[in-house]
Amino acid sequence: MADLPKIISVDDHVIEPANVWIDRLPSKYHDVAPRSHRRPVKEMTFIGGKFTAIPGEAGDPGEPVDWWFYEDLRRPLTRLDTAVGFDRDEVTLKGITYDEMRKGSWDLNARLADMDMNHIEASMCYPTFPRFCGQTFTEASDKELALLCVKAYNDWMVDEWCAPSEGRMIPLIIIPLWDPQLAAEEVRRNAARGVTAVCFSEIPSNLGLPSIHDENGYWLPFLEACNETKMTINMHIGSGSKMPSTSADAPAAVGSTLTFANCCFSMVDWLMSGHFHTFPDLKIAYAEGQLGWIPYILERADTVWEENRGWGGVADKVFEPPSELFKKHVYGCFFDDKFGMKSIADVGENNITFETDYPHSDSTWPHSAKVATEQTEGLTDEQRYKVLRGNAIDMLRLDAFREADKAAGLC
Repeated sequence: MADLPKIISVDDHVIEPANVWIDRLPSKYHDVAPRSHRRPVKEMTFIGGKFTAIPGEAGDPGEPVDWWFYEDLRRPLTRLDTAVGFDRDEVTLKGITYDEMRKGSWDLNARLADMDMNHIEASMCYPTFPRFCGQTFTEASDKELALLCVKAYNDWMVDEWCAPSEGRMIPLIIIPLWDPQLAAEEVRRNAARGVTAVCFSEIPSNLGLPSIHDENGYWLPFLEACNETKMTINMHIGSGSKMPSTSADAPAAVGSTLTFANCCFSMVDWLMSGHFHTFPDLKIAYAEGQLGWIPYILERADTVWEENRGWGGVADKVFEPPSELFKKHVYGCFFDDKFGMKSIADVGENNITFETDYPHSDSTWPHSAKVATEQTEGLTDEQRYKVLRGNAIDMLRLDAFREADKAAGLC
């Protein structure tokens, strides 16, 4: 481990403290804004890629669980949200309270201590209650309140979760997806205070929103703002609120095996969209998508671009082979993909980042250094540095880390 570069993880998660929104919103919203209540569980299932949860009433029998209440939404915290510290067989679809979960899930100082234990120097965290691209607020009825919630989350993320960490926590913001002009304003507002990463949906049409191919240019204000500020667009598996599965009655293991699929579909969308020509400084990243599928998709995309461009609808907007666009604009992310790492020459050593997924059920904590060593076996020192650290620094423009690494002779 002494020879292993300190890891910069580009995909971890934070359980928002119970007071994030109540502390930041006007009192007139306190009865409908996101707030925490402790209730037993009446029903909780995850079948065919669909999660269903219904709380009981206070005083009903059953173990207490902490729930988020927001307008008509009732969302429990579960062990899948915060699995670290539990044996694998104990990580079930079961509700949990803040008292039961590992404190690093929601407390900054405890998180930094857990990162130290895990050979992690810096971490970028996706939201939990807002979901992976803030779609909870997009689905809300009161959009005035929803916009306040988006801004409150971002203020908490920047000012309280990240600022006291002295650069170790990397801010990742959400946007009001229902209004691309407001989204652009939120990108610029946060870029002005140093934010370099924003969440987005891998397949926005799954959220009932226009696709990135929209003929009316729905997303152009947002994309222009990201290009202008050089803010990386980050898409986590499930950020389209629809996990891949084969049927409504398929067990969760089917979808868990296929989690990369939406990233695959999304990446082809972007490569064939023409946006990388219009916005040459645009960068996108796929969290938890793994890597092994990428070489074939690039090969196939190049073939389609070359052979089918006459009727494929891309001749007038995609002017380079998709594989070349991938090299310039796209980052993959992995935590367990030996095949993908064997294919590093085909994926691209400059396009790979690493994650630990703390505190989710797939997390490699507290053994991420061991996993990283095993996963990068056979790489050169330069490649290992890029995969575990250097590419994240480039992707997120972490200038302080870059200068420190240069001074230390790491790059």
